[in-house]
Amino acid sequence: MASIRAVLADTRPLRNPHFRRLWLANIVTVIGAQLTIVAVPAQIYAETGSSAYVGLTGVFGLVPLIVFGLWGGALADAMDRRTLLVVTTLGIIATSVLFWAQAAFGLGTVWTLLGLFSVQQAFFAINQPTRSAVLPKLLPFDQLPAGNSLNMTVMQAGGIAGPLVAGALIPVFGLAWLYLIDSFCLLATLWAVIRLPRLPVGGPGRATPGLRSVVDGLSYLRTQPVLLMSFVVDVIAMVFGMPRALFPQIAHESFGGPVEGGFAFAILFAAIPAGAVLGGVFSGWVSRVQRQGLAVIAAILVWGLAMTGFGVAVGLSNGPSTPLLALAAGMLALGGAADMISAAFRTSMLQTAATDAMRGRLQGVFIVVVAGGPRMADVAHGAAAASVGTAVASAGGGLLVVVGTVAAALAVPAFVRYRLVDGRPVTG
Repeated sequence: MASIRAVLADTRPLRNPHFRRLWLANIVTVIGAQLTIVAVPAQIYAETGSSAYVGLTGVFGLVPLIVFGLWGGALADAMDRRTLLVVTTLGIIATSVLFWAQAAFGLGTVWTLLGLFSVQQAFFAINQPTRSAVLPKLLPFDQLPAGNSLNMTVMQAGGIAGPLVAGALIPVFGLAWLYLIDSFCLLATLWAVIRLPRLPVGGPGRATPGLRSVVDGLSYLRTQPVLLMSFVVDVIAMVFGMPRALFPQIAHESFGGPVEGGFAFAILFAAIPAGAVLGGVFSGWVSRVQRQGLAVIAAILVWGLAMTGFGVAVGLSNGPSTPLLALAAGMLALGGAADMISAAFRTSMLQTAATDAMRGRLQGVFIVVVAGGPRMADVAHGAAAASVGTAVASAGGGLLVVVGTVAAALAVPAFVRYRLVDGRPVTG
């Protein structure tokens, strides 16, 4: 029994009442948020019949994530973080209510939807780095990997369950009800953040909101090779190694699925988040890892090798093949588990190695990297597949991840040496 507990997720962070309330609320909120994520493109397509308009959600979502992610990080370093969480949560609730109103009363146009989506993403981009910046105030440093793993497990599980729930509810209740359910789900998070204590920024270097503060944060990052490298290796992993843009073509051409989707398509899209959930469930060991930098390098190498294996499975298949589809999905799931572990350690490193006055801004950069990397990968893999095919693009991308990660580790050995000793970060 003790050996099983050592493997399963470390739940010590849930003993903290503030973290526990945030985590439990997040379970409810993530499902609700996924309903809106599914409903918005579904309504846009229903209004326009055009995938091109649906594709605009990428632009209208990414731009506010970048702009307000950076500015939101500066805000999180300039004011009481509990207050900022309350304000942004109320903003997200308000946009969800407006989504419901336009759908319920037939007021929606494609530009109304895209505008509301952009505003909601702006509030999210401020809220998310603030949530991450408060964790070191709630948990001891040695529990941060476990806390981040618990949070990411919920996010990934919501990414699987949310679309399934939305797909079942849309034909029964319609889009308006999905937006309304999301609005009510968000009340759980509002309750949790209201119950937090005051969370003023501590230490020297407190920011004043504005462009200068954002620039100061980026300048600080340039002086911190370990923190900078945490972003570099993530960019390497995502840009070279995320083949999701190829899933529709692979499902159709390599595994014989219909053009519009089908079983193979669903399996490929669900595999990475499913692997991440399994990685989170069996993440009890992460709290015992002191060499966090080395753990990140190892996890990204596993990600790269898994994507290489995925490409090989795709190359071997030229029609319906259950064993090869299972192998491809298994490689994606392995990669998802490795990515979850990497993200948990990288987030923990940002929370422990940065000063409290800089945590918000660095978490803002983290949001930008996490949002931008996969979108850059979509472009890169799409172009590569057009030239060399999906199998070579996927496998070659995985090998580039391995080569790039090894090169980064050799270039900045301090990152590999980064560890926690008695709860304090050490790079020597």
